[in-house]
Amino acid sequence: MASVSKKSGYLLATATTLAMLVTGCSSNGSASNASGGSDVITIGTTDKVLSLDPAVSWDTDSFAIMTQVYPFLMNSAYGSADVQPDIATSAEFTSPKEYTVKLKPGLKFANGDDLTSSDVKFSFDRILKINNPIGPAALLHNLASVSTPDPLTVVFNLKTANDQVWPQILSSPGGAIVDEQVFSPDAATPDQTIVKANAFGGQYVITSYDANNLVSYKANPNYQGMMPKAKTDVIREKFYTDASNLKLDVEAGNIDVAWRSLSPTDIASLRTDKKVKIVDGPGGAIRFINFNFDTQPYGAKTPQADPAKALAVRQAVADLVDRNAIAKQVYQNTFKPLYSFIPDGIPGATPVLESRYGDGHGGPDPAKAKAVLAAAGVTVPVKMDVQYNTDHYGPASVDEYGLVKDQLESSGLFKVNLQSTEWVQYVKNCTGDACPVWQAGWFPDYSDADTYLQIYTKAGYDNLHYDDPTVFGLIAKQGVTTDKAARIKVIQEIQSKIADQVPTVPLLEGSQIAVTGTDITGVKDTLDASFKFRYAALAKR
Repeated sequence: MASVSKKSGYLLATATTLAMLVTGCSSNGSASNASGGSDVITIGTTDKVLSLDPAVSWDTDSFAIMTQVYPFLMNSAYGSADVQPDIATSAEFTSPKEYTVKLKPGLKFANGDDLTSSDVKFSFDRILKINNPIGPAALLHNLASVSTPDPLTVVFNLKTANDQVWPQILSSPGGAIVDEQVFSPDAATPDQTIVKANAFGGQYVITSYDANNLVSYKANPNYQGMMPKAKTDVIREKFYTDASNLKLDVEAGNIDVAWRSLSPTDIASLRTDKKVKIVDGPGGAIRFINFNFDTQPYGAKTPQADPAKALAVRQAVADLVDRNAIAKQVYQNTFKPLYSFIPDGIPGATPVLESRYGDGHGGPDPAKAKAVLAAAGVTVPVKMDVQYNTDHYGPASVDEYGLVKDQLESSGLFKVNLQSTEWVQYVKNCTGDACPVWQAGWFPDYSDADTYLQIYTKAGYDNLHYDDPTVFGLIAKQGVTTDKAARIKVIQEIQSKIADQVPTVPLLEGSQIAVTGTDITGVKDTLDASFKFRYAALAKR
């Protein structure tokens, strides 16, 4: 997912990003709750939401809200990464290129509008028609058309047969179902229009929305999906501009749940607090350096354009970064070094970069980097602008990219100019070719290698201008390879070929970490390999 997201997404990608969840021990009043709980739960975050419209946002922060309020055809139960029908009774391939979904009868949005196959078709058609550069259209690359034989039947006509990830796509940011009576068919729909129309169908509805300041949710009494009813009737979400204030409010008991993004130092400190409990969940979030093939040093649209020199620059960076130092010094091992384009634990992941770059054992090698640049005729030091962001990727990004700068410059081969902007502008700048080299992260849209490989497709979210038809073809091939062992071999081949060009330099992968107070339950239920944090699982004892 949006990495300048996700995942991301890349950015994707939510983009994303270590999901750090901190839960305090306070009580913030109570509310009548037909769903079974009795208290309001207040959540704090440093996330920055781009839009409530699923067609124009493909980032972890926006999808965190969409997960709560929109219906999906497929979803995963608490504790599982496997998807199953959500607002559907069945979903299956009825031919190699036809995936047929049968909707539950009598579905409605929270505002009373009927939810039929027409709304489903509308939802997917508008994503492709709008084709927003930071929207999830790339996830639907295999969708040729949607047909609706009757109000309860949806047929997805696919371009290639036997798409192994299509069921997962239907549970991803590209799969949110919207109300065709509220949303524009060909343009972004304003957040307040969506909220005013109560155009929701998930476990919660939004009752008030002050973008990136305060959001109020109420359990949807007419929710008709596969997930359990919300345990807490009222959720409030407060957005912080910096993580230090978020930590202060956690410690003061002013919020019940804080998630994304506390610093590693804060997490380490909270591990010693006897009033809280640490919960570790499956990982999936990765961090890496992006290169824009048009605007990086010697990029295609620079005055000194030279593809061989541009490649040498990327390879030299890969030779110089010291991932172990970043993981230990900056993140206190809450992240670990990443030598693959897919995180450890996902079938097909292979540490191809570990032996290919640096000293061949995961460490840096300045002599090797110097030889690479010299062989390409690159004049050193290479001047390079590098962008990073703190309000999405966390305050430790300052130290992370300060250390990357030191690692590159200490070799004498680079002169790095670090720049930082706030998240909403950062996304626009970096996906709009204003960032030659930049910090990115990816929080998965679904639990499969394919979600990470989408970064390297022609329609990849981060707009890197990376263009390798062989890699594009192999990514398409793995998605339709039905034999699991054969598919893993293709995925490994893809990573080897991407490593030749290093359009990104993977740095770190992280776990989901939760710190919970004694009066909050349900965190462990939802902190799972689906990588979706569902507020409906939370309750106060």
